Amino acid sequence: MPSPFPGMNPYLENPALWPGVHHWLITEVARSLTPQLRPHYYIAVEERVYELTGDAAVLIGIPDDVVVGQRQMSEPASTAVALQTVPQPVSVTVPMPETVREGYLEVRQVTNDAVITAIEVLSPKNKRPGRGQDQYKTERLAVMGSRTHLVEIDLLRAGEPMPVLDAVIHSHYRILVSRSHQRPRAELYAFNVQSAIPTFPLPLQSGDEEPIVDLNALLNRIYADGGYDLRLNYNQEPVPGLEEKDALWLDAWLKESGLRA
Repeated sequence: MPSPFPGMNPYLENPALWPGVHHWLITEVARSLTPQLRPHYYIAVEERVYELTGDAAVLIGIPDDVVVGQRQMSEPASTAVALQTVPQPVSVTVPMPETVREGYLEVRQVTNDAVITAIEVLSPKNKRPGRGQDQYKTERLAVMGSRTHLVEIDLLRAGEPMPVLDAVIHSHYRILVSRSHQRPRAELYAFNVQSAIPTFPLPLQSGDEEPIVDLNALLNRIYADGGYDLRLNYNQEPVPGLEEKDALWLDAWLKESGLRA
């Protein structure tokens, strides 16, 4: 069963689901491109690893709008009572280190293993201020200064979009295709929840035929293979929520599709 939305399904952005969707997506992108890239290129699945500590580690996987309450001790009834009160312990949380692993793809040349194109699917930690975002932006700048093409896929509404110059673009989602020989110019595909996800060519070496990446088709396959039609409750609002005009569109779309009462 395909996803009921014309493009990105906003329910898949839920922090409880996104790690699995991210894993599925990079796997399906690699699987779909491999036969089109042979025999000159292959896809390498790479992993970015870093440590988070303090508040950043505690908040991994917790939506930004979740507030954790703290138990408060009541005020003593009088000074005399206060002097006799034995302090009781309060439950607290201590910072713990956490290892974060993020997968991404590299298109490599068979003859010399040179990285031709890096393919990134952004995670919440890339778009939220902190260690994860800092490291990703550093690596992003390194790619921009190299001869490697960059494809950056952002299917998350929450967080800060990756920076571009010359234009203020407001959209739910975006795909950046940065060809090394055209920098600083790049192609930005900006789209919203109401739209189909645009297809785009994967940049390769000059003269080689560039395969077309169809994220709509891949997400529909993931939706079916991952059983998301059985796991999503369309009578509830997506997390994170939509702005009012988009929420009204979503409500009408789901009712018309017979997925919401």
